[in-house]
Amino acid sequence: MVKHPADSLERMFYALADPTRRAIVERLSSGPVAVSDLARPFATSLPAVSKHLTVLEEAGVIVRTTEGRSRYCTLKPEAFADAADWLNRYRAYWNSQLDALEKHLEENP
Repeated sequence: MVKHPADSLERMFYALADPTRRAIVERLSSGPVAVSDLARPFATSLPAVSKHLTVLEEAGVIVRTTEGRSRYCTLKPEAFADAADWLNRYRAYWNSQLDALEKHLEENP
């Protein structure tokens, strides 16, 4: 049985670790989509796609709503803020490391 992470940052990275879920996020980036339309391009069953949606929902990446008999998913871009902040801290670190390497290589051809 897969154990789901408890920390919000861990849930975010866990949710985005799967290529199907990343494809769903990409598809939702242009606006809300019906669950049945989200499932259509994948070679998996609707229940399997629903499980992916549950992981994304638990991570706070999407929200599911019901309109009549249809269920829709909407991306929550604000959910990416903590992950973006975490990645930006490391981006600054690696940029400084690469700058130091560049300086070293320029001084020692």
